Amino acid sequence: MKFPAIRLRRTAVAAVAGAAILAVTLTGCGAGQAASNDGGSATKGTINWWSWTPTNDVAAGEIAAFNKEYPNIKVIYKKVPIENYAASLKPALASNDGPDVYTVYNSGAYSAEVFAPYATDLTSNVKKMLGSDWKSKVYDGGVKAFTVDGRLVAAQYAKAGAGMMWINQGLFDKYNLKPPTTLDEWVNVCKTFRANGLGCFREGVASSGFATDTLHSIVDSFKPGVWADVVSGKSKWSNPTVAESLEMLRTLSKDGILDEGAVGLQQYPDVNNDFLVGKVPMIQMGTWYQQNASLPTLTAALEGAGVPADTPKITLMPMPFPDVAGKGNPATLFADVDAGNSVNAKSKKLNAATTFAVWLGHSKAGQQAVTNSLDSLATLNGITPQWDKIQLVNPELQRPALEKVTADLNTATESRAFGISAEVSQAIIDACQAMLTSDKSGADVAKDIQAAAETAKK
Repeated sequence: MKFPAIRLRRTAVAAVAGAAILAVTLTGCGAGQAASNDGGSATKGTINWWSWTPTNDVAAGEIAAFNKEYPNIKVIYKKVPIENYAASLKPALASNDGPDVYTVYNSGAYSAEVFAPYATDLTSNVKKMLGSDWKSKVYDGGVKAFTVDGRLVAAQYAKAGAGMMWINQGLFDKYNLKPPTTLDEWVNVCKTFRANGLGCFREGVASSGFATDTLHSIVDSFKPGVWADVVSGKSKWSNPTVAESLEMLRTLSKDGILDEGAVGLQQYPDVNNDFLVGKVPMIQMGTWYQQNASLPTLTAALEGAGVPADTPKITLMPMPFPDVAGKGNPATLFADVDAGNSVNAKSKKLNAATTFAVWLGHSKAGQQAVTNSLDSLATLNGITPQWDKIQLVNPELQRPALEKVTADLNTATESRAFGISAEVSQAIIDACQAMLTSDKSGADVAKDIQAAAETAKK
């Protein structure tokens, strides 16, 4: 049984050294290239949009909303598998036939920084739409991530967070269980689920981003602020709190909380599939996963997988990450700009492409279309989901909880991935796998992450 990837979020793991090569190769591109190209009409034409996200159905909805205002701009969406995205995008943009619009992330192998040499500067376009004080009207994290050498190389349009768990409420109700808040409660909940032939907490440690999210949550449980300090360089990854948190990851496995085989699983499709069909009661995903609370989205996912029409549709609910350290520190969300659209400076439809990119990220209508899908949260201030227009699986139960997720994310102060290099991201994955497959101490594994960080700096 194979589900279409509902939403794949991960910190990039490929090397980013190619950015310097691109900059040299493409001298004269960027804003200069745009100057030699009149760009065509701003309200007519056919443009190609490449991205790893969103899913095809969500993209179709966003494009349909765009076409209500710009009916003469046809947007052709191409969803590229995330594993191949950077490798596919580089040669396409180096040619004269690359996509007109391409999506970038906040860090890693497909970041705005890596692909900035291909992008036109959107600053004046955003100013025209939002005014000279535009920076005060949008998510500050997106401005920082997508401004490269003083140029706004992507129009941010999607924000996401992580740090929470998602549970199958029906399974918890069936066995009269409550979401665990401590390590001991988590152990006991898992014993009940396993006694009834189910998994408990399933994680794809082989997947970048997800293991990092889990480790981040554990670190915050021990001592809030340490994660931000090691990412910024104020502290080292060999910090004792990081080492202690890595040992806790091993404890989650030994105590029967983390399902076996985590190092061989991918979050998509493996973990996602098992959760949606009710084999696993608990996973850690980010805010993007709330789209599975939408009845049409969940129905489409199940139908696309070819499962029987009467397959029960789960009621998924958010849950704070348990206080595994037992120190009473509250669970927190960490947030980043998740996606922004760059405009290919060599595009023959540059003006129409710019119209689409800026509209999706900086107009009220565009941002409402994005956030109503529940796939992402808005980066334009003041835009929240229109819940009365969203058909939830279990609205009475889910709506209040999802409204709180939105509110919590808007107050998040820590970043999820921004500032973590591709090398360090891979080192974190390796460290988490080492804790589950070897006898290395958390202290030694933490030193390995620090060594990768020091190598990346050089």
